[in-house]
Amino acid sequence: MENKLQAYRYADTMGKSPLELILIVYDGAIKALKTAAENYRQNNSQSGYDELRKARSMVVHLYTTLDNQRGGEVARHLGKMYTWIINQLAVLEATKDIKELESVISVLANLRSAWAALKAEPLSETAAKTKLNATGEPETPAHVLTTA
Repeated sequence: MENKLQAYRYADTMGKSPLELILIVYDGAIKALKTAAENYRQNNSQSGYDELRKARSMVVHLYTTLDNQRGGEVARHLGKMYTWIINQLAVLEATKDIKELESVISVLANLRSAWAALKAEPLSETAAKTKLNATGEPETPAHVLTTA
């Protein structure tokens, strides 16, 4: 049964555009941070810590998949934001400061909204601004997702 579920998840992921995959990673990080905050509110430090680590791995993934050559200034700014978030998560592991955690969630939610706005653009505007890769698929401006 587990193999069938893994095969389904793999097929579902492979059918997504790079932009959709970026949004999925953002959603996962935001969900993990909200869960961490709730765990800290309930004095469940270990579970909160585990969720922070999960969120950090997702933000690190976003950072490591940036393509600074194609993404230019946007990718550099995203890299600085991701670095700040990663550093804040390290501090939060020690302080468990819920207010600061909510601030990080807010920053990630705002970044996610910007990516979602790209997806919501009318096709004609998007097509005019989007480069196509060798297979004819649209490239995402600042990220190249790896299959690692």
